[in-house]
Amino acid sequence: MNNGEARVESSGFDLSGLDFHTGGTLEKNISFYVLPSSDSTASFHFETVMGRFDNLFGSSWLNVKLGKFELDNLLSEKRILTLTGNGGIYQTYHFIPQGDNNIFGQIGDNQLGLEYMGHSADDRTRVSAALLSSSDGNVGLITGANSYSGFFTASQAFDAGKLGVERIGFYDMMGLAAVTYRTSAGVPIPGSGINNKGFNRVGFVGQFYLGPHFDLQVVTQHGTDNAWFGQGYGNASDPNNGTAASDLPNATPGTVLPATARAPSWNGATFEAHYVYSPQLIFIGRFELERMSQQGTVGTPSNLGNITSYTIGYRYNPFMTSRAGFAWHNEYNWQHQDGTGPQPGQNLNISELLIGFDFDF
Repeated sequence: MNNGEARVESSGFDLSGLDFHTGGTLEKNISFYVLPSSDSTASFHFETVMGRFDNLFGSSWLNVKLGKFELDNLLSEKRILTLTGNGGIYQTYHFIPQGDNNIFGQIGDNQLGLEYMGHSADDRTRVSAALLSSSDGNVGLITGANSYSGFFTASQAFDAGKLGVERIGFYDMMGLAAVTYRTSAGVPIPGSGINNKGFNRVGFVGQFYLGPHFDLQVVTQHGTDNAWFGQGYGNASDPNNGTAASDLPNATPGTVLPATARAPSWNGATFEAHYVYSPQLIFIGRFELERMSQQGTVGTPSNLGNITSYTIGYRYNPFMTSRAGFAWHNEYNWQHQDGTGPQPGQNLNISELLIGFDFDF
């Protein structure tokens, strides 16, 4: 213990959450999917609500879905195999620099919009393009009433013989989001955002199979935000960020950025490996790193906010049938972040050990 600081530890039994998956075909080539999801307190929201129209005009290249849905991520966070707080998400999909207030580029979150997707008859070639409200999936247009983002992907698979079918591709998320909100009695009015500024996330993805038991999935990303986001503007109407709207920066008319403001940029990478011993037993290992290349303010330590994360675990399924499944899940995550400890200049280390079960029926 030093200067009132102490290591915090906790252990015990707890719950995670509950999802109700429902989906089906309404008519030939017309389908739906609805997913009410709750946290551990039984607070529900709609994680997914979408309709899909396939094979328009008889072509596999013409498919459309609309509603709230997962983006066309080759490495899907919604089918992730890990469950801890830090290990249960992909850091590369959610990284936000310190002091930045742009929540709109988190490609791991389900988004509200319209998506076109096309693929070859054998599904080896795939392309997609989505038009999204810049709201990070939040309903009510409290942030994204006047701004939009685009998400574009393309990938190509090829047969590597005994190794399996490999796939490589790229994605590009580019968008605009407001940094100015009209106010009432000094409080930002939800949905009144104007003065849009840009952001971008571009990355490479790959799925590499090395025989019948082992595969490696890779995501690399370069992210940039406008300098206004880097100074804390952009999210003044979101009630989920834990800060009162009246206390968040709002670029009201006449606001000028300091001369030290810069557009933050960073690079990230995720490497996730699986060893499938049998259909009932899978081992998982993941390494993630996020590295700042330019901070949002001149003079900020160059490594502030950098993340290094390791996750290992396994899932054993004693049984899995067409109507029910059960998994015994064991996982450990260790995460390090530079400069975000309780005292200036200190680092933050977090470790989590989870032993639990996951069931489906």
